[in-house]
Amino acid sequence: MKIILVHCHYQQPGGEDVVFQQERQLLERAGHEVIVFIRSNEGLDSYSKVQRLVLIQKAIWNTGMQKEFSEVLRTQKPDVVHVHNTWVAISPSIYKACQDANVPVVQTHHNYRLMCPCGTFFRDGAACEECMDHSLLRSVRYGCYRDSRSTTAAKALMLAVHRGLHTWDRDINCHIVLTEFAKSKFLRGGLPPERMFVKPNFVHPDPLPATNDHSAVGGDGKYALFAGRLAPKKRVTTVLSAWSRLRSRIPLMIVGGGIEQEELEQEAAQDRLSTITFRGTLPHDETLAVMSGARFLIFSSEWYETFGLTMVEAFACGVPVICSRVGAMREIVDDGRTGLHFNAGDADDLAAKVEWALSHPERMQEMGREARQEYESKYTAEKNYPRLMEIYQHAIARRN
Repeated sequence: MKIILVHCHYQQPGGEDVVFQQERQLLERAGHEVIVFIRSNEGLDSYSKVQRLVLIQKAIWNTGMQKEFSEVLRTQKPDVVHVHNTWVAISPSIYKACQDANVPVVQTHHNYRLMCPCGTFFRDGAACEECMDHSLLRSVRYGCYRDSRSTTAAKALMLAVHRGLHTWDRDINCHIVLTEFAKSKFLRGGLPPERMFVKPNFVHPDPLPATNDHSAVGGDGKYALFAGRLAPKKRVTTVLSAWSRLRSRIPLMIVGGGIEQEELEQEAAQDRLSTITFRGTLPHDETLAVMSGARFLIFSSEWYETFGLTMVEAFACGVPVICSRVGAMREIVDDGRTGLHFNAGDADDLAAKVEWALSHPERMQEMGREARQEYESKYTAEKNYPRLMEIYQHAIARRN
C-alpha cells in the first residue's frame, strides 16, 4: 500500500511528533511505501502584523498548498492519505485536493481542536466546554489561544468556515480518536459515529529486554517520577504541594522543561523540598531509563488529555501510575490494578495516595506487573498495526 502521511510540526515538539514518527516507522517496517508531507510552524512568532494577517487567511484556506498537494497526489497516486495535523502551515485545503483526486482521507485527532480553538477544553486552570455548550465566540471573548483574542479569533474563524463547508464530515473518510473518552467528545461535537474509530497510540521499541520473566517488574524503585512538559495544564504545582504534605519521604524526580520550570524550581526551594530534583529535558531513551527505575509515575494533568503517552510508556517499563481522576487518564489507568486515581488538583488526595503506595510496596509491585501486561495486550506496535490497517481499508471502501 502507498500512504501519504501529513503533519505540521509545532513550534515546541511534543507527543504528536513522536506518534507521527512511530506510525511512519511502523508502516515502513511492514513494507508499505510511505511518503511524508511535512511542514513546520517554526518561526511564526517572529512574523510581522502583515505576515500574520496573510497567515490567518492561509490557515483557513491555503490555495497554494491545495495546488501543491494536488500535484503530489497526481504524481504519487497514493492509496490513502493519513493526516495528523494541518494547523497552521498546511490548512484544511488539502482535504479538498484529496476529494478532487478521489483519494480517501484518514485523520488522527491528537487534540480537541475541532471543538475548542485551543484544543484542550482547558481555561483559567479548569476544564471548559463553553465553545460546545454555546458558541466559538466564547473562546474569542476569553482569548483562550495564547491569551490573544485576535489569534483565537483566527482559529475560531477557521473552525466556523469549515463547519459551514462540512469539511470534517464530507472530506474525511475515517476519524481516528485515541480513547473512548475522546470519542464521546467528538461525537458530541458532531462527527459522524460511523466514521469514528478508537485506536490508541503505542510504544516502540519495547523499553524492556525481550524476556518472559517479568517477576522483577513493577513498583519497587527508590524514587517517584513526573515526566512531561512543565506547563499550567499539567499541574505540577499540585505535585509539589502534595510532596510538602507527605509524612513518608520518597525522592521525586521531575523530567521535562517548559514555561513553568523556573517558577517550579523556585517554589520547591522556598518550601525546602530537598527531595525533589529537576532533571530538565532529557533525550527520550534517557527518560525511559529513568522511568524504568521509578517506583511509580505521577500524572497530574487537569485537562482531559486525548491520550497521555507517558502513562503507557510507564506501563511498558512495568511502572504503575498515580493519575488524576479525569478524562482519558481514568480510562487508561485502572484504579487499584495498574495504578491509582486521585481527585484532580487535590494535593491532599494525591499525598494520601502516595502515602498508601509507600505503605503497600507489594501491592504496588503487583500493579507494576499488571501495568506491563496491559502494555503487552493493548499498546505494542504489533497490536496497533492490524487496527491501523483495518481503518485504512475502511477508508478505501468508503471512497469506493
